[in-house]
Amino acid sequence: MENDKYSILRNSMVQSQIIARDITDVNVLTAMKKIPRHLFVDENYFNDAYSDFPLPIGFGQTISQPYIVALMTEELELKKEDRVLEIGTGSGYQTAVLAEIAKEVFTVEKIQGLAERAEKILNTLHYKNIYFKNSDGYNGWIEKSPFDKIIITAAPKDIPESLLKQLKDGGIMIIPMGSAGWSQSLYKVKKNGKKIIKKEVCGVSFVPMVKDDD
Repeated sequence: MENDKYSILRNSMVQSQIIARDITDVNVLTAMKKIPRHLFVDENYFNDAYSDFPLPIGFGQTISQPYIVALMTEELELKKEDRVLEIGTGSGYQTAVLAEIAKEVFTVEKIQGLAERAEKILNTLHYKNIYFKNSDGYNGWIEKSPFDKIIITAAPKDIPESLLKQLKDGGIMIIPMGSAGWSQSLYKVKKNGKKIIKKEVCGVSFVPMVKDDD
């Protein structure tokens, strides 16, 4: 049985950081109350796992602040029949949140060490609807496309055309954009035929999205 301490911390996190900031999607709240976020960070950070800030996960990467995970997931407008592409598996925590709600999650991570560790954790938690790929995120996952929703957890300077092509007509993409060390913004992108509708959600700070040839 899970340590009650983490269950208490998790419920407090959802109440004080997520609900208090107007996240109302019941599926998102339920997922974040359930998933043991501390398992996705180093043991040294277990007690900080439910705090209101990002944490290092090695390889120069971070696990996002809980509120940002909740916000990005809510903005995706996930449905239970959705097939989702995630670019940047990272710790695997965002992946788990997606997998609690959507039908299938196809997650791509460029850094092999992170990809392997996240897959191990998620398999330990018995997720059967997550598919893993260790590859350059700019390429997406063409063989499994098109996707209902796409979420990107690293910041390119512009929307990658290759990923836009893998989004279904009527689909939604959530993506941070901007230069590293400069002002970045989170965008909600809707694909409507040849028309792309882009809406700024809020300011954010993500690691840069890097191509293999950069």
